[in-house]
Amino acid sequence: MQSAVSLHAARILLGRSQEEIAELAGVSVVTVRRAESVTARSNPATPVSAEKIAAIASALEAAGVKFMAENGRGKAVRSD
Repeated sequence: MQSAVSLHAARILLGRSQEEIAELAGVSVVTVRRAESVTARSNPATPVSAEKIAAIASALEAAGVKFMAENGRGKAVRSD
């Protein structure tokens, strides 16, 4: 599962808004905001399902981002 920081970085790298990614992923803007928020994702009162995180990650990948495996220095994203 992609981290909040990875999802946020990927969206910024693409130059896309949360609204655009929400539409591409078929989720609400609130869900994208929560998925990108470390605080919200760790709060049981504001859960984001693994399925919705996967949908957001898939939308980001379809838009041109590649999530890189962790290499010991943290996760990374790149744009094709």
